[in-house]
This record gives sequence, C-alpha cells and structure tokens, in this order.
Amino acid sequence: MKKLTTWYWIITIIFALMMIMDGFGGITQQEAGKEVFKHLGYPMYMLIIVGVAKLLGAVSILQNKYTVIKEWAYAGFAINFIGAFVSRAFVGDGVSLLIPPLVALVIMFIPYILWKKLQANVKNS
Repeated sequence: MKKLTTWYWIITIIFALMMIMDGFGGITQQEAGKEVFKHLGYPMYMLIIVGVAKLLGAVSILQNKYTVIKEWAYAGFAINFIGAFVSRAFVGDGVSLLIPPLVALVIMFIPYILWKKLQANVKNS
C-alpha cells in the first residue's frame, strides 16, 4: 500500500505540474499557444478559459477531500485531450501532431487508475 501511495503521489504531482505549466502558458497567452489556437480556428480568449480550467483541475487532483471535484477534474482533462486530438484531426494535421494529445490522455490515466486503486484499498481495509 505504501509503494502504491508513493507512486500515486509522484505521478500525480508530475501530471499536475505539467497542467499548471500549460495552464499558466494559456493565461499568459504564450506565443506557442496562440499559434496553435489560431491554426485550429479557436478565439484567443479561449486560451485564458482553458488555462484557468487547467490550473483549477491541477489543484483539484492534488486534494483528496472532495472526491467528486477530483473526478470531474480528471473528466475535464480527458475532454481537453480528446478535444485536442479531434480538433487537430479536423484541420488535417498529421500523425505527429495527433499523437501528443493521446499520449497526454494515457499519462493522465496513470494517476487516475492509481487513485482508484488507493480508494479501493482504503475501502477494503
């Protein structure tokens, strides 16, 4: 159980830091994000909305008191990554640009699955 908890926190913190950095980049309207949103045809103000959502989601997955909020945060990240994949597919981007959102989705599921295993272990204890 201790090993599972340790791995859960390591991977969760890494994922949360990735989302915090990405969210901060959106809020501060970094050039790379602006280029991607322009390419995909999204309005620039969406960068701020998505950035704030990512920051809130990262905070939500780092807390353990409100499990429903944590569950919704993971759902929001999944929707974001699937939406990124679909958006890139719709504008005709190549495989090299379609793969990263899917990789991010897989990475997101690792702390999610570990969290669910921890919850099951706590219930069985």
